[in-house]
Amino acid sequence: MADPAVPALLRHPAVAPLAVSAAGAAAAVHLYGTDPHRPGRLLPPCPFHLLTGLLCPACGGTRMVYDLMHGDLAQAWLDNRLLLIAAPFALALAGRWAVEGLRGRRWRPALGRRAQAAILLTAVAWAVARNLVG
Repeated sequence: MADPAVPALLRHPAVAPLAVSAAGAAAAVHLYGTDPHRPGRLLPPCPFHLLTGLLCPACGGTRMVYDLMHGDLAQAWLDNRLLLIAAPFALALAGRWAVEGLRGRRWRPALGRRAQAAILLTAVAWAVARNLVG
């Protein structure tokens, strides 16, 4: 049942993906002019790295996106290989979410337990490997 306090327009299935896209675009505009390779920039640090000193599976993601936006695929690869490989899949999911929302349909990807376990094990293995290798 719809919440009467929320206007109908805000309940439309396209609102959430469009809001996420707008926030992502705003973050990309900020990141484009803010080199994360140089210290002292206005960018949030990785909380996991801040607390443990270890690299999480996503560490280097901000630098990777910055390098991709500036056409430096080789440096993006060095920043975070796993995220670079996963990025097209994430973008495809986000695109599908937006398309379905614009069509007026709610969409949520469903991952089985095996897929969830595979993603988790890959992320953990990536974090261990990159912290052992350096």
